[in-house]
Amino acid sequence: MVPDAEQLILIARSIGFGRVGVVDLSDHVLDRLAPALDRYRDWLAAGYGGEMTYLQRQVSLRAQPAGLMMHPPKTLRAIVVTLDYLSAPAAQWRRQHEEAVRSPERAVVSVYARGRDYHKVMRQRLLRLSRALEDRWGHAGHQFRACVDSAPVLEIELARQCGLGWRGKHTLLLNRDHGSMFFLGVLLTDMPLAPLMAQPAQHESDAGHCGSCTECLRACPTQAFVGPYQLDARRCISYLTIELKGSIPEGLRPLIGNRIYGCDDCQQVCPWNQYAQQASLPDFDVRHGLDEISLVALWGWTEEEFQLRHQGSAILRIGYQRWLRNIAVAMGNALRSQALTADARRSLVSALGQRLAQASPMVREHIDWALAQGLDNAHPERDGHH
Repeated sequence: MVPDAEQLILIARSIGFGRVGVVDLSDHVLDRLAPALDRYRDWLAAGYGGEMTYLQRQVSLRAQPAGLMMHPPKTLRAIVVTLDYLSAPAAQWRRQHEEAVRSPERAVVSVYARGRDYHKVMRQRLLRLSRALEDRWGHAGHQFRACVDSAPVLEIELARQCGLGWRGKHTLLLNRDHGSMFFLGVLLTDMPLAPLMAQPAQHESDAGHCGSCTECLRACPTQAFVGPYQLDARRCISYLTIELKGSIPEGLRPLIGNRIYGCDDCQQVCPWNQYAQQASLPDFDVRHGLDEISLVALWGWTEEEFQLRHQGSAILRIGYQRWLRNIAVAMGNALRSQALTADARRSLVSALGQRLAQASPMVREHIDWALAQGLDNAHPERDGHH
């Protein structure tokens, strides 16, 4: 015996998941993943992944997910779940985001990273789901494998196959009733569950429900989209502030603005995100005022404070040096703003200068650049303003 669709949905929702689908990963279904895998290989070959070389490892497992299981299973299913993470009603978040990116002294942290690390939250709940299924129906000793980003699976394509949404032009999964502000998780199992379609799957040749809209492509501050469904991660602010380990290219620094960890701009302008749902779990509540804190306040955190306050947060993985690097760039961009008051300008320059002597070479390079922005804008007549 295995759970029917209604039982599975009830269990998943009791654990905190929003929506759930099941994909039968038999050979004929795996053939339908081939176009997505080909696009993925082409994306890697174009170099759009930048320094994320880990994406190139185990590409074949994305085509044969059975290889991720401890013992080769006769049958394999992918239970795909969503987890909403928006910490405020959609209209409020969109308004606040627009205000924040126009306030040069404020630090902008991507919404998903303001609470607990979603990897931990999702994995814990996927394991709870596996235990619930095993306790009630798993008398034959079924296998389970929880996959949250790090495992080589095509999460978005699997979600599309079971009707959880369509791939938007910004490359993220979109849902008519939930927008894109949710995480995806995959639980692989040899339990012979019946396929479960949340909604009819989108045809590969169809552009989903994006139509002729290109708001997300035009909103990108660094113009990281090569075209619809094609992102050059090397220009993406999320990549530059999170994945890139060294110096941020100087030509891209002014375009980052005050975004210090990730970027939500392509999602903020997406019309479908007016339907984005607020998180049902307290895990994604904002910590340490990261939705409204100033750059100077964050710049003042010691490494010990950084480690302590970001305990259990996704931000912790970039480390203190990249954290300072990102804030230094944002402070330099604030100094470029003609709207900055004299007092605010002095405060930024003073804070940057106080760290200069003890900074690492990488951080010092970005502090020097930031201070240079202040000098260039101290005399507006140089730029023809007077």
